[in-house]
This record gives sequence, C-alpha cells and structure tokens, in this order.
Amino acid sequence: MSRPMAGFSLVEVLVALLVTCIGVLGMLAMQGRTIGYAQDTLLRSNAAELADELMEMMRTDLYSTQDGSAAQVLPPSNWGYYKAASAAFPSAPGSCASLASLTASQRLACWAQRVNQALPGASGLASEFHVCRTNGTGPCTGSGSAIEIQLAWRVKAGECLDASATGDDTICRYVLREEP
Repeated sequence: MSRPMAGFSLVEVLVALLVTCIGVLGMLAMQGRTIGYAQDTLLRSNAAELADELMEMMRTDLYSTQDGSAAQVLPPSNWGYYKAASAAFPSAPGSCASLASLTASQRLACWAQRVNQALPGASGLASEFHVCRTNGTGPCTGSGSAIEIQLAWRVKAGECLDASATGDDTICRYVLREEP
C-alpha cells in the first residue's frame, strides 16, 4: 500500500512567499510616508510656535503702550512689526539676547533669525513672509483689526502637504490670523 505524500508543493510555497513579500513592501511604503508626515508635523509645529511667539511679542508691546482704558487700541499702520510680502526683513541688531531695549523692527529682525534657524530654507523665502493688518476674511488689506502672520519654508518636491493651496510643491506656508 502506498501512502499519499504530505507537505507543501513548490507552487504553494512560492505563493505564500509572494503574499508575504507584498505585505512587507506595503509596510515599508507606509513607514516611509509616516516619516514624511512626522517631518511635516514637526515643521508645522515649529511654524505655529514661532507665529504665536511673534503674536505674543506684538500683544505685549501693544498693551504696554495703552493708558489702561478699556477701549481696544489697534496697532498703528506704521508699526515696526509689519512686513509686506515684497519687503525684506529689517536688519538685526548686534545682539538679540535681550529684547526689552529693542524697537519693534529690531525685535522682528531677531524673530526672523530664529525662524531661519528653525525652518529649512526660510532665509531665502523673505518674499513669502508677511505680517500685516487684515479684516480677517481675506489677504492683507492694511486695515481691519486682525493681524496676519505668514511663514514659509522649503521642502523637497512633493513633501508639502498643502502644495495644492500654494501652487509650488516645494514651499510650505503657515498662516496665523488673530485679533491682538
């Protein structure tokens, strides 16, 4: 009496190996995308922190110049913190160690130095940055009670998650629009 052969055939082993390889490759691709998303999250977090830092500096200066009345004072139109998109950042003072004795434009310049250290490629994108007054619903108008701060940084092509909104997939932007 002959016994039937037990075990796996070569075809079954190859199919199992193929399914396993496809699964492992899928996991590797997912890991790569996860790293990209984590990097984008880190840079956006840095941009949000820097924009909030500038807004708080502006608030401090604005409220320290008020006379204590309850009326909200809007920042003047020639405030040193404002920067048009086409303008360069002001020149930084010799030291940014203590901001207390600096003017608003010097504080903005010190802030720009921090931005250049924290966001890749930001130093070459001064035209993408702006700090201005707006009515809160659209781009900068120079009037209104809201302050808009836009930061930008450069990434590899295709890594900016909001590229469809900007048209350039190598420049990411973060916009903070708030009442002071």
